[in-house]
Amino acid sequence: MAGLQIYLIDGTYELFRHHFGQPALRKGGTGGEVSRRAATRGVLNTVAGLLADGATHVGVATDHVIESFRNDLWPAYKSSAGMPEELTCQFPLLEEALESMGVKVWPMVDLEADDALASAAEVAAEDPSVERVLICTPDKDLGQCVRDARVVQLDRRTGAVLDEEGVRAKFGVGPASVPDWLALVGDSSDGYPGLSGWGPRSAAEVLAVYGEIEKIPDTPATWDPGVFHRLRGTVRLAGSLAAARDQALLFKRLATLVVDRSLLGSVDELRWAGPRPDFAATCERLGAASLAERVAGLGDRA
Repeated sequence: MAGLQIYLIDGTYELFRHHFGQPALRKGGTGGEVSRRAATRGVLNTVAGLLADGATHVGVATDHVIESFRNDLWPAYKSSAGMPEELTCQFPLLEEALESMGVKVWPMVDLEADDALASAAEVAAEDPSVERVLICTPDKDLGQCVRDARVVQLDRRTGAVLDEEGVRAKFGVGPASVPDWLALVGDSSDGYPGLSGWGPRSAAEVLAVYGEIEKIPDTPATWDPGVFHRLRGTVRLAGSLAAARDQALLFKRLATLVVDRSLLGSVDELRWAGPRPDFAATCERLGAASLAERVAGLGDRA
C-alpha cells in the first residue's frame, strides 16, 4: 500500500500570484479596479483543485503579518511597505476561508510562512507512514528543506518537481548549503544584497568544497587548490568575505528557516475531512457559491 503524500502550500505566494495575475493588473490597471476577494477565491480554487486530484493531507502557511523577527535583524528585510491594501486585507480573509474549508492553516506572525512549511516538512518526513512531502512553492529558500526524492518542492503552476538532484542542478550545492549560497549571492525578493563580487557560480564552486561560510578561509592562499585555480578573482572574493564575514553570517541567518515542531503535532492534523458547515456561507460572502458545491462534493469522498 502506498504511503501518504503530504502537500504543504505557500499561501502567501499563492495569494500574491492570484492577486497580481488578475487581468486588470496584467493590463496595467490599478489595484482599485480588482476585487478585494478575487485572490482569495483563486487560492481556494487552487486548494480545491489539489483535493480534487486526490490529495488527502494538506496544510497552508500564510504570513498573517508580513514582518517577522528577521526585520529586527535586518531592517531592509521584506516588509508590508508599499503592498496594496486590497492585497494585505485578504490575508485574514484567506485564513478564515481555509479554516472554514476544513484545511489546516498556519497564520504566521513572529515567524514566516516559509518557516511553517519547513517545520511541517520536518515533522512529516519523520513519520514512517509518509511516502513523500511536497512543498508547494517555487521559493528558493525552501530548497534547503529538500531531502532526496522524499521531501521535494512542487511548482504547481508549471508542474516542476525539485528533488535533491534538482537542487544541486539549480544552485550548484546541496540543500544544506542553500542558506550559505543565498547569503553570498543575495536574495532581492527578501531584501538582502549578498556580498560584493560573489555570484551564483563562485558561491557554488566555493561551497561545493567547504559546505558552509564558516569553513571558508579568509586567506586565499589557503583555499583549496582546485577552487583557487578554477575560479577567477579568488583574491577579491576572499577579501570581500573577510571584510564582511559578520554580514554574510547575518544573511545566512536570514536565509535559514526556523523549525518549530509545535506547529504540527502529527500528520493526522493535515488529513482533510471535508468542509465545516459554515463553508457555504463563507463562499457566499466571497461570491463563490459554486465553489461551496464543488468542495461539498469532494467532502463526500473524504
